[in-house]
Amino acid sequence: MAGSNQARHRYSGGSKAGKPRILIVTAPFYRHIAEKLLQGARSAIDAEGWSWKEIEVPGALEIPAAIGIASKWERFDGYVALGCVIRGETTHYETVCNESARGIMQLNLQGACIGNGVLTVENEEQALERADPGRGDKGGEAAEAAISLVSLRLGLTEPEMPSGPYGPGAG
Repeated sequence: MAGSNQARHRYSGGSKAGKPRILIVTAPFYRHIAEKLLQGARSAIDAEGWSWKEIEVPGALEIPAAIGIASKWERFDGYVALGCVIRGETTHYETVCNESARGIMQLNLQGACIGNGVLTVENEEQALERADPGRGDKGGEAAEAAISLVSLRLGLTEPEMPSGPYGPGAG
């Protein structure tokens, strides 16, 4: 959600069990960069008055798995994925970038409400620019994306069951 003229969904009510809860999943391979991403994400979630919990995983590839596991064991309304992948000398960079993004998108399409703040950059300078809450604030933007998706979902009503041959009591 970069840019101020994008539509933002906001839900002012609470979730069914109180204020919405966000799980922040961080891969701190580059700890100094991850801390900046976390600062931005925490600030964005705090600004909404929502609650959050943090967990760490070894690397970006483990983020989708951690979100999938957490969604089965504890109730969260949304998730923020944070980490950094810096291009190296091998093709491992492409694998990590593509597969972590694919896993996050797959979970999003299943309704997980994830803001993706996993940086994929050429060098540390680019990472620091994007992670810094006073400059790129990609951690804050990832949290804003999660907040927007959660707000959209919480603002929707349950669909009514159709009547007729496929509705309740049909068969």
